[in-house]
Amino acid sequence: MVVCLVVGLQALPAAAAANTGSPRQSGPDLRSSAFYIRDESDSKVLAARNEHVAVPIASITKLMTALVVLEARQPMGEMILLTTDDARGTPGSRSRLPTGARISRRDLLHLALMSSENRAAHALCRRYPGGKPACVRAMNARAKSLGMKSARFVEPTGLSSANVASPRDLATLVLAAAANPTIRDYSTDPEHVVRVRNHDVEFRNTNLLVDKADWRVTVQKTGYIAEAGHCLVMEAVIDGRNLVIVLLNSWGRLTRIGDANRVRAWMESSRRPATG
Repeated sequence: MVVCLVVGLQALPAAAAANTGSPRQSGPDLRSSAFYIRDESDSKVLAARNEHVAVPIASITKLMTALVVLEARQPMGEMILLTTDDARGTPGSRSRLPTGARISRRDLLHLALMSSENRAAHALCRRYPGGKPACVRAMNARAKSLGMKSARFVEPTGLSSANVASPRDLATLVLAAAANPTIRDYSTDPEHVVRVRNHDVEFRNTNLLVDKADWRVTVQKTGYIAEAGHCLVMEAVIDGRNLVIVLLNSWGRLTRIGDANRVRAWMESSRRPATG
């Protein structure tokens, strides 16, 4: 599921949502200016709006960072020293991972996906074979191999608004991430404790839905920068169907959660027999 603020998109009435290849008469009443909802159970696009427009994607970027880091097959238990480069490379963002701390590659990846830890993502890319430039090149090459024609990455955290992709391409990224069991497990973990300088530090998932008994989320990522707004991407099982949901231009922090719930309600209500 992806939810992002899209710069330059005008909000359209819900009735304008495209409903491609679906038996439903109208799409869900969402508050997002752009969205893309795909049912992977039968490969149908259920609803879409502005799905081809490339926009800033904020920390959804970290799904691609995780893909290339895992595909490099570096030792997950290797301890990585956080440096001033990681602090300078994530300006304006707060972190509970101080420079000088040593954190395993496994824990850095876990925190980048679960808690959207920018310093963790930067350190992972900095320690990629060939360094950060090679990591970013790998991210763009991976996007090309997946057929993400609109995607462009300039850094690994999503803090730059130059990291862009269309909702449709983000759905492709979500599916690639969902195929990796480590990304699935780490991104949907409700909480994780990391040892930082002889102290246990607890981190929580930035997506409230992963800890809800009535949701079955298989992969997810949240994000926010001013140019992208509040963002969320997910694959989830709804009404027995595997859905990828991309929602863009969610103006409030909780609006993305509200839109996710509206998609689920729309799916579930469409299966109920008519009464009367």
